[in-house]
Amino acid sequence: MPGFVLLVRPRRDGNEAMRVGFTVTKKIGNAVVRNRMKRRLRALARELLPTRGVPGADHVLIGRSGGVERDFTLLRTELSKALRKVAGA
Repeated sequence: MPGFVLLVRPRRDGNEAMRVGFTVTKKIGNAVVRNRMKRRLRALARELLPTRGVPGADHVLIGRSGGVERDFTLLRTELSKALRKVAGA
């Protein structure tokens, strides 16, 4: 099971800018754990979304339990795979 969920919704407003949001629920842990997970998701988004994201769409990354302990390279691979699936759809 991946360390996050990726939701992508095209805006269809003619603006090609990509927007991104992050959310991590209290089920994941206390504020320190949730903030760490959000920092990891932000780093992934900064690295991969400019080149692989869907132009003109909103991207939302939802942190899941286990994502904090997961290896960062594995998270990067999972996000890259998810973005390829979305781009192919």
